Amino acid sequence: SALFNFQSLLLVLLLLICTCTYVRAVMPRLIDSNKSGFLGVFWMSARIGERLSPYVAIACVVMAVTILTQ
Repeated sequence: SALFNFQSLLLVLLLLICTCTYVRAVMPRLIDSNKSGFLGVFWMSARIGERLSPYVAIACVVMAVTILTQ
């Protein structure tokens, strides 16, 4: 159902990016071993979270404010 609601889709993507970045910081071998194929999505999400961390943090704050004000 998150695919049909744009706000829910953005929330799922932000949670995926933040979770993968955290898991890579704690257990890097788990994420780095799967750089290709379907599981490569988690590696790419971790890289996005590492490289664009200020923008991801701002997006998380904006998403939290929009959810709390609804």
